[in-house]
Amino acid sequence: MRIPRIYLPTPLTIDTEIELDPRAHQHVTKVLRLRAGDKITLFSGQGGEYLATLTTSDKRSACAHIDSFVDNHPETPLKITLLQGISRGEKMDLTIQKAVELGVSAIRPVNSERSQVKLSGERLEKRMQHWQGVLIHACEQSGRTILPRLSPVQNLDTCLTSGDLPGLRFLLDPNGRQSIRDLTGPIHSLVLLAGPEGGLGEQDQAIAGTAGFKGLRLGPWILRTETAALAAIAALQGQWGDLN
Repeated sequence: MRIPRIYLPTPLTIDTEIELDPRAHQHVTKVLRLRAGDKITLFSGQGGEYLATLTTSDKRSACAHIDSFVDNHPETPLKITLLQGISRGEKMDLTIQKAVELGVSAIRPVNSERSQVKLSGERLEKRMQHWQGVLIHACEQSGRTILPRLSPVQNLDTCLTSGDLPGLRFLLDPNGRQSIRDLTGPIHSLVLLAGPEGGLGEQDQAIAGTAGFKGLRLGPWILRTETAALAAIAALQGQWGDLN
């Protein structure tokens, strides 16, 4: 039986007992229905994981004794930063979830010219918390021990001129001049820009071009926003990451 993995954002030490935070407590007791004596794996998102045994698991709290440390660090050598135009509801959730499972290092949601979702204030804060939860669950499920960084929402032009975008830069464009097959390696770090529903407008594409982004096509098809970035990430990981 697979031992459940639980993210706990706190320092972990062997041979100590620790109380699970409210999110982890709810997941352990209400979703997984684990009881005292059951085994779990804890990780703090900084690398490595800890084998632990639940000592308490009830409606009020859940505690675990940390038994041992496993130096598990399954990170891909290809560092991908995904700039994702914000899409509606489950489409954005799916993109974040699968991008994490496919090994991205960072995700930066962006408002763009054709964005149909406008977030601000309390609604934006709640949406960011929700996306962070999607990211955490994807790490728990996939075996990752380091959490990708989820940046605050930015306007696309602000993001592209921030000066902190590492590596090669590609704009996913069905009319792009290059395909992944045309790229020459080795490639260690890159940035992918994917538009929202309806793609990126002419102004966005011009700004991206000025910022050094080159058009990258994924084949003869026009892919949906929740498909494009994931297809590109998988193909790139197959060439220069851990899917080869």
